[in-house]
Amino acid sequence: MRHLLVLCLGATLLTGCRSPEPNDSARRRERREAAPAQAGAERVHAQQAPDPAPAPEQTQESAGSAAQDTAAQDTAPQDTAPQEPPAHPALLDPRQATERAPDTFAVELTTTKGPVVIEVTRAWSPHGADRFYNLVKIGYFTDVAFFRVLEGFMAQAGIHGDPRVNRAWRDANIPDDPAAGQSNTRGMVSFAMAGPNTRTTQFFINYGDNSRLDSMGFTPFGRVRDMRAVDALYNGYGEGAPRGRGPSQALIQSRGNEYLRQSFPELDYIVSARVLED
Repeated sequence: MRHLLVLCLGATLLTGCRSPEPNDSARRRERREAAPAQAGAERVHAQQAPDPAPAPEQTQESAGSAAQDTAAQDTAPQDTAPQEPPAHPALLDPRQATERAPDTFAVELTTTKGPVVIEVTRAWSPHGADRFYNLVKIGYFTDVAFFRVLEGFMAQAGIHGDPRVNRAWRDANIPDDPAAGQSNTRGMVSFAMAGPNTRTTQFFINYGDNSRLDSMGFTPFGRVRDMRAVDALYNGYGEGAPRGRGPSQALIQSRGNEYLRQSFPELDYIVSARVLED
């Protein structure tokens, strides 16, 4: 009986040490509480990183994070000045951003570390390519932070700096795309997600060979032409809250760039994005 008790305790300790994945995080926590994801998809190790890194996921707010969010907003100074409408109406209405993307196209991100050109092939991920194309066309990626940059693993961006826009796009999910022979290797670009069919606006650029993400549904839609600016992105904050000292996705969603600039001043940003002409 004593040996059986020791074995049970050992098994409990081992299963309790698992680390979560790459993330779109407030949404992920909520989804885990409602219906845990597949056990095999709960660990993704960053190449050349000493500890397991969570997969690029979009986060879903749990009741606890929502309460913290509300408290943070209550204690923050309230801006009562009238807010200007977004530059494009589709920023507040995703239904106006459903154009079919060209079969191939290139996007230039002007970032605080220099230009980043992403070459997109629609056949790799049709829904993903269409979403990325429309986000660029409506000016979504204007003053948008690389809020999660993990050395050797990936750089993640795509939560807007205006909370109104985040509320509009938060549940504008697109269907998953089946694998088309591409892998999450260095320079490849994929959407983050919080589970099946939950891709919205967040994307990540792979720093290393993260091909183990392929089977989890992270389908690449493009490739970075030159990684020099991506490699230079500030990574000093590490993993996001609550696992690390980096930004909380829930607070970016609710407070936008005001929160990031106040608490994480070293972050790099996408200043603007445009589709390059042939």
